[in-house]
Amino acid sequence: MPSLGIAIVRQYERGVVFRLGQVRNVREPGLRFMIPLVDRMRKVSMRTVTMPVPSQQIITRDNVSIGVAAVAYFRRVDPVKSIVEIENVQAAVNQIAQTTVRNVVGRSLLDQVLTDTESLNESIKEILDKITRQWGVFVQLVELKDIELPPTMQRAMARQAEAEREKRAKIIAAEGEALSAGRLAEAADVIAAHPIALQLRNLQVLGEIAAEHNSTIIFPAQLLTGIDALTRFVEQQRAQVASPDVPAQPSAAVVSAK
Repeated sequence: MPSLGIAIVRQYERGVVFRLGQVRNVREPGLRFMIPLVDRMRKVSMRTVTMPVPSQQIITRDNVSIGVAAVAYFRRVDPVKSIVEIENVQAAVNQIAQTTVRNVVGRSLLDQVLTDTESLNESIKEILDKITRQWGVFVQLVELKDIELPPTMQRAMARQAEAEREKRAKIIAAEGEALSAGRLAEAADVIAAHPIALQLRNLQVLGEIAAEHNSTIIFPAQLLTGIDALTRFVEQQRAQVASPDVPAQPSAAVVSAK
């Protein structure tokens, strides 16, 4: 059909017509007619091409050898330039992508390669797009997809991460101890102002023990002293309520209670 001057251009293609070896025009999708034996058409795909960049050994700025693989996405935006300006667009983009990845990663530190890949991807994309624009190619995206570290570096990073976790754990434990000490100091002040609070706390602990474990509980002498102090305190409060104008006599209340 091309020799008869008839060609079908698909929706994702553009047809570059050469008349006697010179570029005549670009044909849009559809059924197109040409001059037989004079015109020749070369179809150019305008779809996005996924091109893997193979892994290559790169030495970073801090002298660490790593393997880096990437992937690039590009498409032809100028059919004439992609045919006239260069012989094989995909091979050229592949080679320049490998070189650019090696140069950009080689100028970076290892920590930057591992943590700041977005800026590296953007730098590689800008360099590629600037070079390939003269070939009628637009680079849409470049991503570093695989970074291989040497085994010794992996073990060193694992030890560093473990040490960092231990550091955070110790800091959190120390902060907890500091908060606990502050709360205990506040509790001690409250107990010092109200001695009976310590005895009430002892009774609560004994109640919890009796609820959880069926066992014999021995009351210490301190508890008996606390009960006696509690009795004196209650009698004193009753005496104050009975005669608010007369000062309370703790000793007499205790003797009468006995």
